Amino acid sequence: MKNQFLSSCRRAVSTLTKEAGDISSVFPSLSGKKPDPLPPRFADLKKSLIKGNEEALTASWQRLLSSLKREIDEIRSEGSNVVPSIDYKDVAAGTVSQTKLDALRHRGTAVIRNVVPKQEATALKQQAQEYIAANPSRVKAFPPDNPAVYELYWTPSQVQARAHPNLLKAQSFLASLWHSSDPSSEISTTYPLTYADRFRIRRPGDAKFALGPHTDGGSVERWEDPEYSRVYQAILRGQWEEYDPFDARHRIDAKMDMYNGAGACSMFRLFQGWLSMSSTGPGEGTLKVCPLVRHATAYLILRPFFDAQTGKLNLDATFPNSVPGACQEYNTETHPDLDLETTMVSMPQVEPGDYVAWHCDMIHAVDKEHRGKGDSSVLYIPACAMTKSNIEFLNRQRISALRYSPPPDFPGAGGNGEVGFTDAVNWNDVGKEGKRAMGLGNWTWDVTPNMTEGERKIVEEGNNALFG
Repeated sequence: MKNQFLSSCRRAVSTLTKEAGDISSVFPSLSGKKPDPLPPRFADLKKSLIKGNEEALTASWQRLLSSLKREIDEIRSEGSNVVPSIDYKDVAAGTVSQTKLDALRHRGTAVIRNVVPKQEATALKQQAQEYIAANPSRVKAFPPDNPAVYELYWTPSQVQARAHPNLLKAQSFLASLWHSSDPSSEISTTYPLTYADRFRIRRPGDAKFALGPHTDGGSVERWEDPEYSRVYQAILRGQWEEYDPFDARHRIDAKMDMYNGAGACSMFRLFQGWLSMSSTGPGEGTLKVCPLVRHATAYLILRPFFDAQTGKLNLDATFPNSVPGACQEYNTETHPDLDLETTMVSMPQVEPGDYVAWHCDMIHAVDKEHRGKGDSSVLYIPACAMTKSNIEFLNRQRISALRYSPPPDFPGAGGNGEVGFTDAVNWNDVGKEGKRAMGLGNWTWDVTPNMTEGERKIVEEGNNALFG
């Protein structure tokens, strides 16, 4: 069985499934390419989505704008302090206060402190730098002249961090905030799955890796894919206040990538996240977020239907800053009422070993310029649920892992990637819990009596698909 699996790995790595490139291909604002206008069918889509709810939608829009103003005033007053800070020891003990939990749900983001011991986290960075130095002519990064984001996925540092038991526990904690309004939904938030991503070592003075405000998980797909649009059905029927950002019911089968986008994520990530490998504060090349997950999402979904100046319905084919095959970007012209100059707040001071997480729909960005004195270094590690599509993706990703090829979602997927790199990770050195999250090894997930019918079913399917 093992030989057959490895043979399939070798065959799979022979054909590119994504074009080679770097992170600049994901963001139209980085690439400088001007998108083409959307075709007329998008006007028909708009009309069909709100048919019969036009008046309710208009009233909802006005309520949202009023509520946004109050929230913006609070952020203007508090700044980065609005981002909740939670200590890992409380996560591990199950003693996170209700106040902190409520703040995390409202803001959609948090810093979990001391997830990995500080010395371990700084050692991960050192190890990553040594890996780069050992393979100087083969490592790709953006920007090429002053690398910040590396097209590397299987360095020992990344694999060790993803498999760290504390990080897996932190991911399970974040996943526990989610639920499904349909008990039969085939989703489990009990066991984290690993999604392989890049890492960043951004040096002082860098102003090229300046990702503006954006949301991952597609752009026009949120309206165009029928199941994806159902995620936001409360918003689209004029009741944005009833929208639950943590209900996974319709996200499970939502098609977030309809155009095989360069940076599209095929895995349903509950939270995006990174593990810090440096001491970094506001203005020092760090993450910025708009900590209003319900309000900002409602604004995104409603914005195409309204003229921002007059407040009247606008049912033409425009979806502001929504480009097929790219992430959703924002600016002060296309989404003026979000007051991004105020609401995009920097993460508070983080230390090596802190884990930063933000909701999958959250608007986020990166400091335009790194004005600090030390590097701003993170390993991108999101928190993912167990669903059928995620299990299918994990099955493909583990083939990439064993062949050191870029994962399926990334530039050069299916190519040679890190094949033959010096100091490549040894999968035998990875702990069994970390391997299981990768779909590797032979340790199955437990089915427990307290699971819903849907969760029990998906855990059993995962065991059969990956370890059967």
